[in-house]
Amino acid sequence: MELLVVVLIIGMLATLLAPRMFQGLGEAKSKIARAKMARIEDALARFQLHCGRLPDESEGGLEALIVAPPDLEEKWKGAYIKRSELEDPWGNLYIYVSEGEYNPGSYDLISFGADGQEGGEGENADVVND
Repeated sequence: MELLVVVLIIGMLATLLAPRMFQGLGEAKSKIARAKMARIEDALARFQLHCGRLPDESEGGLEALIVAPPDLEEKWKGAYIKRSELEDPWGNLYIYVSEGEYNPGSYDLISFGADGQEGGEGENADVVND
């Protein structure tokens, strides 16, 4: 009987605490996504310094940080980043937009969050570079 009461209490505590623990996990992944974006921004800055321009979406976008675009092979001094750094914490590739909508006159890096869909709230919210 005592064992049953202890199991019941542990079950109730788990029911109350589990949502808070998973909420914190989602927030942590968003922070990780922003940190990875900062590393990509650093790689883009080094690419721009060496090549004189940012990558273009027509040449593969962020792929230019790993493999030299044909017209920049002499200037390119990469690889500027590891391929694994181009994935957000949910396993989706970051989206690179060379003509930024969120950052006019610059570029956008976007992660669509846990659901991989544009928009959303909480863990599914989009994460965009500043």
